[in-house]
Order: sequence, then structure tokens, then C-alpha cells
Amino acid sequence: MTGRDRLRELLDAVLDEDNRTLTQMAEGAYASPYHFSRVLSRDTGEAPVAMRRRVMLERAAWRIRQGGSVTDAAWEAGYESLEGFSRAFTRAYGHAPSEAATATGTSQRRSTWLPAANGIHFHPPTSLWVHTTEQPMNPLTDQLVRHDLDDTRVLLDLAKGLSEEEFRRIRLPGHEVSSWEGPEESIASILEHHVGTKEVWLAAIEGADLPERPDDPTAADLVARHDDAAARWLAVVRDVDRRGAWDDLLVDALCEPPESFQLGSVIAHVLTYAAHRRQTVRHLLRAAGVDAGDGDPILWLRRERGDHAEDPAEEHGGDQG
Repeated sequence: MTGRDRLRELLDAVLDEDNRTLTQMAEGAYASPYHFSRVLSRDTGEAPVAMRRRVMLERAAWRIRQGGSVTDAAWEAGYESLEGFSRAFTRAYGHAPSEAATATGTSQRRSTWLPAANGIHFHPPTSLWVHTTEQPMNPLTDQLVRHDLDDTRVLLDLAKGLSEEEFRRIRLPGHEVSSWEGPEESIASILEHHVGTKEVWLAAIEGADLPERPDDPTAADLVARHDDAAARWLAVVRDVDRRGAWDDLLVDALCEPPESFQLGSVIAHVLTYAAHRRQTVRHLLRAAGVDAGDGDPILWLRRERGDHAEDPAEEHGGDQG
């Protein structure tokens, strides 16, 4: 007799196919939702809904790399829309599910793992793997970067609902965020600079040509550009953190003359101006009669961890336009 493994019972309840909400998980473990969440969070450092969401994405990545369809993987992971799944997958892995690379053996298993301080991961075909030497991304950096990307998407979606006149109306005459980037006087111009900043720095880091930035992009254009840049930006920051490359120097040949930048300062630069632009856009959206919320990272993190989200499919699936 090995005795009762209560933690394993709780984890089994999290990953049971039929348990998609916190209430269902708790019932499967014969516990109240409060007790279930408190014990699992204490013992693993991760809330149940957030753990299920992450492990289900890891399983989806494995399914796709085994030749499964993206649609089937999305359904099995609990997402009610392919768009919601694709967005969550891209945000997590830094590339779209359709671009998942093929690998074999140990490299395949570990290439599907997402950062997790507790080392708990999906292990094919239906098990868990506990990796005891996990090196998670710095949680503050991770939260700052992902909050910026998610909040930007929220604002862009709100901007899509504006008329062209409201989107491009000059509301802050002469307003400049930085002295070298010119005026940002409308919701349209601020969001274009906001998205374009990441595109330019990505080009410098990746050694690519300066990206094309068409005049007068629509809000839908900016959504597409953001979704592409967001995945790449998250992957870059995670790679810098993984390698401990914060002090590495980037020689930016796109500057005239070429200039060197410390990678840590580049990321701090992007986050600083991003926060300013997001809150400025939020203020202008309110002036246009749009409820843009507060953009509070505290509330965002609670949703991310599932503290107030019963159903991960509802939270990250069909309700995102």
C-alpha cells in the first residue's frame, strides 16, 4: 500500500476531460471550490483554472505536432472558437498553432512545455511530468510583457468599433510621446506608433529590414500587425530571459550612424512608452464615449490565474472578438 496521494487526486481533477470549471474540478476531488483552489494553489503555486489552461495548451501543441488538426486540438483544449484558441496559443508559444515545428523524442516533449515554476507539464499521451529543475521566466517581466500585449489587443478591438472620423480625429494637438517620433495627436496615430515601436525593435533584434508602415492604417490593419509582432516580441523577451542576456549589446545597423543598445534597456524602453500610450488611448476612447476600463494589471492577472474565471473556454475562447 502506498497510501493516498491527495495532491495527485487534485491534479487528476484539474485535468479530467469533464472538469472545465473550478466547481466541476472541486466536485471531482470531493472538495469545496474554495478549499480545492486554496490547497492546490498552496501546493503547486498555480491556480487550478490557470494550470488547466496551460497544460491543455501543452497537450494541444503535442497533438498538433503529432499531425492532429488545429481545430481538433482547440476543441480538446476547451476552446469554443478557433480564433480564441489561436490567439491563446500564439501568445503562449510565440507562434501560431499552424506553424508548430516537428520534433522527436525528448526535444519534442520539452518543446511543448510552457514556463511553470512548479515544473508540472503535460506528458503524452495522457499523463503529467514533474520537472524538478525548472527555470521559469522572471514572473515580473513575464507579467509586464504579457499584460502590455493583452491590453493592447483590448484597446485595438475597441478602436475597431469607432467610425473613421472618431478614429482619426485630432484630440491632442501637438502631442508627442517621444521627441524623435513626431506628433501623436489621434487614437489612430498613437496606436500606430505603439504597434510600430515593437516592429522596429524586432527588426533590429532579428537583423531584418525596417518594416513597412503604410500611411493611415485602419484599426483592423493594426490588429493584424499587432498579432504578428506580439508573438515575436514575447518570444524574444523569453529568449533574452532564458539566456540571461539582459546586458548583451545590440548593434542596431538600422540607425544612422549605427548605435548600440543594451537589450534590457530596449525592453524597458518599450514597456515604458507602451504603458504611456495605452493609458493615453484609454483616455481618448473615453472622450469618444467608449468604456475602455482601467487597464489595471491587478485585474488582468486575476483573470489570467483564473481567480474570477469559472470556465477557461468562456474566458479565453468564444467571448474574444
